[in-house]
Order: sequence, then structure tokens, then C-alpha cells
Amino acid sequence: MSELYPLLLQPQFHERVWGARNLAPVYWQQITGSPVGEAWLTGDTCAVSNGPLSGKTLAELTLKFGHALLGEAAANVARFPLLLKFLFPKEKLSVQVHPDDESAALLGQPFGKTECWYVLRAEPGAQVGLGLKPGVSKNQVEHAIRENRMEELLQWINVSEGDMIYVDAGTVHAIGPDSIILETQQNSDTTYRLYDYGRARELHITDGLKATKVLTHAGKVSPEKLHSENGKTQANLITSPCFVVDKFKLEKPWEFRRSRHGRQSVWCLTASQGCAIVECEGTASFTWAGGETVVIPAAVEKFTIRPQWELDFFCASLPGEKTGHPHTTMVTAG
Repeated sequence: MSELYPLLLQPQFHERVWGARNLAPVYWQQITGSPVGEAWLTGDTCAVSNGPLSGKTLAELTLKFGHALLGEAAANVARFPLLLKFLFPKEKLSVQVHPDDESAALLGQPFGKTECWYVLRAEPGAQVGLGLKPGVSKNQVEHAIRENRMEELLQWINVSEGDMIYVDAGTVHAIGPDSIILETQQNSDTTYRLYDYGRARELHITDGLKATKVLTHAGKVSPEKLHSENGKTQANLITSPCFVVDKFKLEKPWEFRRSRHGRQSVWCLTASQGCAIVECEGTASFTWAGGETVVIPAAVEKFTIRPQWELDFFCASLPGEKTGHPHTTMVTAG
């Protein structure tokens, strides 16, 4: 029998110049120091807080358990494949771009960085910058950076609660203020900062332009219709070559079982609202609350979630079979 069981992880809070001091409604604790921009949920150094593996980091468990933790869907068992974060921007994030898998391999990195953003909250007028305007060349980008007007070349789109945004590697992008975002990405933090609105931070113009793709698959994804049965509501938000994200609402206890079809994957369950008791045979039950992530190892075949009233959560996993980029649309702000 595997030593593995559902793993409750402790989030890690990272200060950012563009962050917030009020992280509600995800977290309610008071932020007294520098603003927090990101809460990392499945970072390499995020530690387990329940059961016999308490105190072990996700990186340590990945190296020890390999496919038993990650599943056969993981091409690389040396590093946990998915990094989940909550983002709390109160100012514009820098204009960035990330390398794809091929470019990352040349740098000795295990993954490139394709990501997606689910908008949990958004104030009126909240926007993201997503890709270059049609016809814009890399030479024009370089000149605009030097002339301090790079953001003019981005396609800015309005976002609202419930939007899912796909950002494949090579897409020049930025996130504006006044939203709360759940980001799912390949576990890479290789970021090339192209432009930072005059803030005194290092830029990576040469490497960033090499990684930039003029045409990408980025845009808003139309989710599948909700499927409801006996107190459980589920919708697929995105299926892509790098990750799958589904959204759930539970109003009654539900036993989750793995399908025996396709390659198995680790599941990363992130609660956005409510709380629940997680039960699994052979290990102690535990409480799971909003803002926390539970990692379900591939070796765990079944478990039960008992919501305390209601629970909203997301499940991020690796695709069990080869799949293409999702269909997206791009409607720029007027």
C-alpha cells in the first residue's frame, strides 16, 4: 500500500510592489508589512500540514515518490509539474513573456511556462494585456520599450468574474489592477520582463524578444456547460496541452473515484469559498478551507469531500491524453 494520501499544503505569501494589503475574500488575515501580490499554493517549498508527511515539501515528495505522486501523465518526474497561485494586483504587473518548452530546454529548465488565469473577482474596468496588436513586429516592440510606451502595443481586454484566460508561452502579457486571479501554470518561474512603466526593476529585453511570438493562441476560453447531479456541479474551464482545470460546487458529501481510462495525473484541489472535511481510507480526516490546496496523489484511487454547507473549488491536473490548444476569442477594450 502506498505511503501517500491527500496532502494539505500551506500557502506561501510573496510580497510584490504591485500587491495588496487586503486579500479578502480569499484570505482574511491582516497584512501589516509590504503588500502581498501572490500566494503560492503548490510551490516547490510549500510544506504538507497533515499526516505522517507533515513538514515535507512538495519538491521532496516529488523526488521520493515520482509517478506514484504525479501519475503517468507527468513527462518529468524530477519536478512537480503545476504551480498554482492566487494573484492580488492593485497596480499593473510588468509586461512579460515566458519561453516555451523548447526554449526552456536550451536554458536547462524542465518546463517552459504556459499559464491560464481564472478571474475570481474583478472591479469594473479591470483589464489584462494579452498579446501584441495585429501587425506589430518585434522591432516595433523594442523601439516602444526604449521610448517608454510599450503598453500601447498590447491588446487590452476587459475581464469580469468567471472569465478564463489562456496565455500560452511566447505571449507578451500584463495584468492590470483590481482583480483577483487564480493562476495555473507549468511549474517554471522563468520570466522575461520587457517593460515596467518606469519602475526601477531589471528588464530582459534581448531574451524576452527571443521568446516572443507575434501570433499565439491566447484569449478568453468559453467554458463547457455546467453538469449537475445530486449536490455536485462541475464544469470544465480549460483543457490544454499543459493542464486541465475544472470547477466544482459541492452541496453534499461526494466520493471521488479515479477513472481507469487514460494516463493518471496528480490532482490539485484549490478551495475558493467554504470549507470541508476530506476523508480517505487509511489516514486521518482533516479540514480544508478557502485559500488552501489539497494535492491528491495519483496513487490515491478514492476519497470523500464533505462540505460544511457549501464548497467551491477548482481541480487542476495534467491531460490524460494528447490535446491541442483550447479555442479562444479576443475582444479588445474599446
